[in-house]
Amino acid sequence: MSDAPPQPKGPLADLVVIELGTLIAGPFCGQILADFGAEVIKVEDPSAGDPMRQWGRSLPQGLSPWWPVIGRNKKSVTVNLRALEGQAIVRELALKADVLVENFRPGTMEKWGLGYEGLAAANPRLVMARVSGFGQTGPYAARAGYGLIGEAMGGLRAITGEPDRPPARAGVSIGDSLAATHAVMGILMALHVREKTGRGQVIDAAIYESVLAMMENLVTEYDLTGYIRERSGSVLPGIAPSNVYPTADGMILIGGNGDTVFARLCEAMGAPTLRDDPRYRDHASRGVHQAELDARIGDWSKGYAAAELLALLEAHGVPCGRVFRAPEMLEDAQYAARDSVVTVDHPVFGPIRMQNAFPKMSETPGAVRWPGPTLGEHTAAVLSEKLGLSAEKLDALKAGGVI
Repeated sequence: MSDAPPQPKGPLADLVVIELGTLIAGPFCGQILADFGAEVIKVEDPSAGDPMRQWGRSLPQGLSPWWPVIGRNKKSVTVNLRALEGQAIVRELALKADVLVENFRPGTMEKWGLGYEGLAAANPRLVMARVSGFGQTGPYAARAGYGLIGEAMGGLRAITGEPDRPPARAGVSIGDSLAATHAVMGILMALHVREKTGRGQVIDAAIYESVLAMMENLVTEYDLTGYIRERSGSVLPGIAPSNVYPTADGMILIGGNGDTVFARLCEAMGAPTLRDDPRYRDHASRGVHQAELDARIGDWSKGYAAAELLALLEAHGVPCGRVFRAPEMLEDAQYAARDSVVTVDHPVFGPIRMQNAFPKMSETPGAVRWPGPTLGEHTAAVLSEKLGLSAEKLDALKAGGVI
């Protein structure tokens, strides 16, 4: 670990969270809580741990570059949840916890004797966040539900990609991450209510509903007009100009769809009277003539180098920007000024860079304190501290394949 000065504990430093489950939907929820100071005890299977330890482009050491991020700030405790003694350990940990996060298929926790009713009977203050593909109720509840299915059912896949091609996916597991973020929202709201009532509750975060929540007016638009939103490539139909435009040495994004912003774009283009053209003078008209307006802007933009065009547009107050990849992020002044990317010491890789904790808070900020731990790194420390287990008992549990 680095010799950097101690970092703030974060606004959730008084919370104990038990994280069960694997992959992204549950663990990203735990990552957010851990980033802001919660003591997140990640329970993993002793034989292999979370599959995220192996996912992604493996490095020469055989380790995943994904695990240091999604496992960061957590304590790894190995427990065999299929063993009766392992289930008993989790029940005991839940007595000491404020929050339990799980993302198994509905019914699995109950099968293990870890359903909410039983846990809450022993610890009425417990908040339980349950992340799943389709939620805990309804005819689809018991189905296996990965993020890509929730993204499709929630409406995102149908509107993503080019209209003449099959639906595209985002380059990240956005459905899982949205469900995890909604679970965090539910946890914080439940903790707020607990301050008044003294009782916890269940948060039921379905992936498809978390995606649906982001679909703006998609359902209402169809309900009122019969219009079915479809894939439209790099534009939103009727929102113009707002697109990717060519330059002499690449491409940039320009967002000029507001009336006042479009007027400033016309000034930058050296065509101030364009804003008075009946085809472009208001939002609705620009939407109708979106394709020809984009073509006109593209003919103009490709006469500039990207850096030159960005400077011109910024001088006129027109929203614009480059398409960033990892190299651009690591070189960008805005990223550097806000510490958007931080460097963390890793016991195998050495210093590694990853995204910081967001959002920023003025008094109690989050922080990346350590990368994802080794499997079972904190088992002995946590079980002895939380449950009072002796070294002899821990050795016996390990020999029996329980931890």
